[in-house]
Amino acid sequence: MTVNHPARDQITLENVFTALGNPMRLTVVRALAAGGEHPCGSLLEGVSKSTLTHHWRVLREGGIIWQRPSGRELLLSLRREDLDARFPGLLDAVLGAISADAPPRAAGARPTG
Repeated sequence: MTVNHPARDQITLENVFTALGNPMRLTVVRALAAGGEHPCGSLLEGVSKSTLTHHWRVLREGGIIWQRPSGRELLLSLRREDLDARFPGLLDAVLGAISADAPPRAAGARPTG
């Protein structure tokens, strides 16, 4: 399973905005911002595999996430270092806006979307 990622200098603002322009993908970014790697299927419950594959591709090609094979699944993580290097402050601004717009959740509740 080979996954292609853009190099840091190939990440464009247009692709970043395209990737961040969807509520489901913003939910993923917010979850990944907490740190660590997450299995692909654990971030958006109740979403078809083909829809997940589409969202992962857009996020990966936009330079937002890393996808790393681990056995039969892919693990996702946020490309914070690369995004901060290319567009300083952008990710923090987006995460701040996501947090400000997000409805309060009960402790331990999983994001919906």
